[in-house]
Amino acid sequence: MAENHKLWGGRFEAGLEKWVEEFGASISFDQKMAEFDLKGSIAHVTMLGQTGIISPEEASQIKTGLEELLQDFYAGQLEFDIANEDIHMNLESLLTQKIGPVAGKLHTARSRNDQVATDMHLYLKAKLVEVLDKLHHLRQTLVDLADKHVDTIMPGYTHLQHAQPISFGHHLMAYYSMFTRDSERFTFNQKHTNLSPLGAAALAGTTFPIDRQLTSDLMGFDAPYSNSLDAVSDRDFILEFLANASILMVHMSRICEEIINWCSNEYQFVTLSDTFSTGSSIMPQKKNPDMAELIRGKTGRVYGNLTGLLTVMKSLPLAYNKDLQEDKEGMFDTAETITVAIDILAGMLSSMTVNDRHMAESTEKDFSNATELADYLAVRGLPFRQAHEIVGKLVLECTKNGHYLQDVPLERYQEISDLIEGDIYTALQSRTAVERRNSLGGTGFDQVHWQIEEAKKTLMSDK
Repeated sequence: MAENHKLWGGRFEAGLEKWVEEFGASISFDQKMAEFDLKGSIAHVTMLGQTGIISPEEASQIKTGLEELLQDFYAGQLEFDIANEDIHMNLESLLTQKIGPVAGKLHTARSRNDQVATDMHLYLKAKLVEVLDKLHHLRQTLVDLADKHVDTIMPGYTHLQHAQPISFGHHLMAYYSMFTRDSERFTFNQKHTNLSPLGAAALAGTTFPIDRQLTSDLMGFDAPYSNSLDAVSDRDFILEFLANASILMVHMSRICEEIINWCSNEYQFVTLSDTFSTGSSIMPQKKNPDMAELIRGKTGRVYGNLTGLLTVMKSLPLAYNKDLQEDKEGMFDTAETITVAIDILAGMLSSMTVNDRHMAESTEKDFSNATELADYLAVRGLPFRQAHEIVGKLVLECTKNGHYLQDVPLERYQEISDLIEGDIYTALQSRTAVERRNSLGGTGFDQVHWQIEEAKKTLMSDK
């Protein structure tokens, strides 16, 4: 029977079997929190010294040791042992090796329960700043691209069928709006992440005269949690992050699907740069949009992380349970996935070539101007439903005869309705159709310029 040498092993006669120990250990992944664990400990020991819970000399000695470990971490010199289970016990063991038994006083008035919660808040607090910065860059990329292509005409789609001609800049600004909402969600996520669990101890607080406001301030949080049970068991801030990340991935997956279509031989709307494309091992002509496909594929991965933690939290009683060890890997994976994906998408958009002439030509051999004819008749007094029926029948006639609305002779138009005059051909042009749609938020060039200018103001204020 193995002896138990754990830091918590006093109550136990025997130790874990190695395979059981490996199942319960988290050091393989929670070492990502090493920097934040050390920073949280520095705040904690500073408070212990200032409140007189330990002597100033002891606090100074421990703080110096922690700061040295932090420098070792930055230099890549820390080595962790699975026998020490998690990042907290690994760092406490390393601190003991560095400064001796006084290291044991660091854990006064603290539990691994509030310690790990603090680490995760600190980790996600830092990640949210990074995510918001990258989203700002992506939004700026979309605005810059839209600004260049206000006058570029493309087919607008419903049901993946040509619907009405629109400005490509307008299309891009729709994604800007989506990513702006994502940014707003992550910004709100900061509110619940900027709370300090430290000092809640295991679940009930502590008898020591700690100063939770001090540690909260030292770590840059807005405030401490007001309930110790909630402090150690709350994972809402991570769920919010995973939910926000999932919605973000919806938006990235949607634009990536469009990019994949646009660079196909059938569309030929854009050409991706070689940086974001790959070739085929057997077909030498291929240029595959692999990075767009990977972002689209990783959407399921992020969804899975959200579903996983939602399931862990379901029916979980207060306060801390070992189930909560499963809260970290999905958070780490999602944070790493979305930060890279945002950069990849921004790079694809900023470096792709837009085949604007081909985009515009694709609106000339279709019936996306049918609504223009119906509107033309409605403006001249014909009830829109009647106009709709007339145009529908004419489209059917054109389809059978193999030509388009702009090919119909004026004589035939005037047989259909005496409201139609020679200016109908101007009204049927794609550029005219786009230019005239100047209702608020519409695809009209003036409206797209307005959207872009408003977006530029927002981006400036977000900095």
